[in-house]
Amino acid sequence: MHALVADLVLPGDASMYVMSAMETSRELIRHSYYRYEFATVAVTHSLFALEQVLAERLAVKEPLHVLIERAADTGLITAGLAAELDRSRLLRDKLTQGAESSAALRPLRAVAMVRTVFDAVSLLLRPVSPAETTAADAIGAHSDGGLPQLWEDHRRAPFPDGFRGVDFDGINLVLLDADVAGLVQRELKGGLDDRGIAALWGCIADLDKIVPLINEEYCASYFTKLRTMAQVAATPYIPTAT
Repeated sequence: MHALVADLVLPGDASMYVMSAMETSRELIRHSYYRYEFATVAVTHSLFALEQVLAERLAVKEPLHVLIERAADTGLITAGLAAELDRSRLLRDKLTQGAESSAALRPLRAVAMVRTVFDAVSLLLRPVSPAETTAADAIGAHSDGGLPQLWEDHRRAPFPDGFRGVDFDGINLVLLDADVAGLVQRELKGGLDDRGIAALWGCIADLDKIVPLINEEYCASYFTKLRTMAQVAATPYIPTAT
């Protein structure tokens, strides 16, 4: 059991509350050797730390599922990471509703879910970058029916100098920009079909890959805003959790 949790390392710059919640979740997994149900409790307990860090980083008090969505929309975490975190949140909700028992998870699965929380907390504790601040402002200003405004802002923004023909992780920036622009225009003109929806989510995944790799401020801001616009365009096609 020691080896199982060895890579669950506590972030050194977290608050005492967050550190305590994360350490407790790790130790609950370790002691699930003696009490099987501790593995499931570890996952739910780790969400205390996640919720605290999300609320601090986003500077809002909202239910956990809303905080996770906002973090993904502003580019603080990837859409994939957000989906994993929401699985833990759904498990917690089922436990409170009596739809699941504390024996729902095996230790190995619990470790994977708690590791996701540890990864998210580490990401969220990074210093705020100018690009992330810009994305957060865009979501706040245009979160309610604002895709047309985001599109107009994007049309007026010049493509970053010196980045035409540049690839990041095999992804061409000009082509990615053009793909997102075309899909957003189609959404504004009447909506996307299944192929367009899949292509849009593919673009969002590519943006999640390349934005952290860009070390020039304007270029990072440009593509962070592009991701924000793509995420807003994709919002109508996010399945409702059941």
